[in-house]
Amino acid sequence: MTKLIKDATDATIDSAIASGITLVDFWADWCGPCKSLAPVLAEIAEHYVGEVDIVKVDVVANEATALRYGARSIPLLVLFKDGQECARMTGAATKTRLAAFIDANV
Repeated sequence: MTKLIKDATDATIDSAIASGITLVDFWADWCGPCKSLAPVLAEIAEHYVGEVDIVKVDVVANEATALRYGARSIPLLVLFKDGQECARMTGAATKTRLAAFIDANV
């Protein structure tokens, strides 16, 4: 994982999304599509450096956060602006699709 992508926990999620634009990836180690999304997120993190923060939340280790945001199907990507959810998408995505999702919602 690139240094541009941070991990968040039940204890740190609120501060992780509090300001600016943050894309949260809800994932699990056993999830194949989540693993295929990881290199795409790394590319997105480099493309949007200084504009969009990328945060990963392991739904197994952080069940309270997963429940709070309704992460029933993963990978789940939730886009926040200053702590408020503004969009979400599920499933693995290409860099082009993910960039279009971000651009359309910020």
